[in-house]
Amino acid sequence: MKRVLRLAEHRHRPSGKTASFIEHHDFRSVYQPILSPTHQKMVGYEALVRVRRGNQPVAPPSLFEQASIQGVTSELDRHLLNRHLLNLHLENFTQANLPIWLFININPDTLFHHNDYLSVLADHCHQLGVHPEKIVLELVETASRDSATLLEFVQEAKARGFQIAIDDFGMGDSNFERLWRINPLIVKIDRSLLMNAQDHTRARLLLNSLVRMIRESGSLVLIEGIENNAQAHIALATEADLLQGFLFARPGQGSEELTQTAETALRQVMSESERWCQNDFRTRETYLKLLRFEIMDACHALARGEEFDRVCRPLLQMEGVRRCFLLDQKGVQQGSLAQSGASRNAAFNPLYQSAGACWSHREYFRNALERPQHISCSRPYVALPDARRTVTLSTGTSLAQGHRIFCVDIHPDEVLDGQVPFPDTL
Repeated sequence: MKRVLRLAEHRHRPSGKTASFIEHHDFRSVYQPILSPTHQKMVGYEALVRVRRGNQPVAPPSLFEQASIQGVTSELDRHLLNRHLLNLHLENFTQANLPIWLFININPDTLFHHNDYLSVLADHCHQLGVHPEKIVLELVETASRDSATLLEFVQEAKARGFQIAIDDFGMGDSNFERLWRINPLIVKIDRSLLMNAQDHTRARLLLNSLVRMIRESGSLVLIEGIENNAQAHIALATEADLLQGFLFARPGQGSEELTQTAETALRQVMSESERWCQNDFRTRETYLKLLRFEIMDACHALARGEEFDRVCRPLLQMEGVRRCFLLDQKGVQQGSLAQSGASRNAAFNPLYQSAGACWSHREYFRNALERPQHISCSRPYVALPDARRTVTLSTGTSLAQGHRIFCVDIHPDEVLDGQVPFPDTL
């Protein structure tokens, strides 16, 4: 049965204008499922507050705006944080007997004015039979005025058995130093990064790198704010551990029905994503096979003594291919670059004139020497000729002038919407 906690009726009754403000609002708990794509099931709820004044919903920003106007912000915050919100979320947590987490949002700066917060929370958990390990305290990722006190709070919370998550990581004052010092179980990525990743290839690459770095640092990654299949596909491609968003379920009363709704949506998304991945794989494989064929064909033509620029034309017509060049056994460039039309129209750059330049320190040169029978792919880097993200493919070939390294520069962000993961070798 849905519970509604009227703060004015609570035994810790506020006074004066604070009481007048609070007693005109009803505060309700709702819960949004958090899902594991690996297990394809729900593993937690985020507890959220819904506020009504009379019959009208009140958005939290509007509530605190009105509290600020009336000068009762700190009192309202104290009531919500110190007693009422805890009771509200925990008492309404009807699935406390299931093996799932309950995520509760906390603003770190507010905690500094409520020294008994963890004691109150621990006592209430004990009264309700909820083990502290089931509670994940979400610390909003903002710059704290007192980092030392924040770390003390985190240490005490962990000692009492509570789990720690960092919320909204990737915006504002997020930094890895704080991440390493807090050492949270879970890091929630701010949804703005996912939204940007949907529209911009570079943002998608940054999101992938951020998720990988956080996981390597020892924390689980949760991507929230997933609202459509494209965003879900991006989130799954990052290998994030946990997912959350309206696509799976909107916040509601914790129930078996809400769980089934979220898990059914997750399975559908996983199935659709698998089909997308299969189609993407086939498209990528076709591109890479054609690229390999054109590179080998160019090497054979060069071995026959054909002119360099003409040999490179078919390659330069392929999507994303920008330059071809030859190096000798010492890594010195032989002649000028063969360029695509887009490269020739680029703005002036003194680094573009590279005949005679020595590239022996580059990864693609070393790869070609170490793997003479393969076409090697470098890791992405920023190339000097155009300061663009580049992958260089390289392979050895025997010409009349001696052994040479044939190199092909590709802008990976321009190939199939930046979705080609180049292997070590073709």
